[in-house]
Amino acid sequence: MPRQQELDEVAEAGRAPSERISIQSAALADKVYDLILEQLISLRIPPGARITVDELVRQYGVSQTPIREALSRLESHGLVTKTHRIGYRTAPQFTREQLHDLYEIRMLLEPAAARKAAVNIDPGELDELADLIAEMQRETTLLSQPKYGRFARHDGAFHACIASASKNDLIADAVSRLHSQVHMFRHFYNTSVTDAALLEHQAIAAAIAARDAGKAEECMRAHIEESWRRLEKGF
Repeated sequence: MPRQQELDEVAEAGRAPSERISIQSAALADKVYDLILEQLISLRIPPGARITVDELVRQYGVSQTPIREALSRLESHGLVTKTHRIGYRTAPQFTREQLHDLYEIRMLLEPAAARKAAVNIDPGELDELADLIAEMQRETTLLSQPKYGRFARHDGAFHACIASASKNDLIADAVSRLHSQVHMFRHFYNTSVTDAALLEHQAIAAAIAARDAGKAEECMRAHIEESWRRLEKGF
């Protein structure tokens, strides 16, 4: 048995039953969150649609608790709204002005995060960036019609990893709240952006891996500018 697996099993055995249940519940809520998020990004649940807890319970075969936890998290990120006695709905589609404001925030935060990440990133985070790029590359080259929902999730994780590697928790939290909304809009208007975005991601990751803070900032800024130009075509 691999050494790490042995350590994991020992650690798990040493936990109290209530602690193990808590960890399992949190993992299930995270999984449900990812499933709902992918449906939102791929527009299988369209903007403005009603979401019922009971329907999701039947669809995923879980209790209401992880469903409600996932929906609360999506609400905190602005992806769903909750109305008293009515329930949840997906957020309406962004207007051009709202999306432009969002990109202004990205331009302020993410180049700075990339600069700081080039200085502060640790080896595990570098490996994570490489793994995410590999996943996105597979999704653009091995599928005749890339599953944009999966690509978008990996794209968001890529940006979140860089923000986390900046070692500024406020930047990391803000970036995590921005990206799902960007991808929901992008899928609605244009899914032919994966190849260009992948090349831009590779340039960012290479600069960070080289510990070139100035280049990392420059590549991130160029990526966000190009992303905005691609989205403008949708209007």
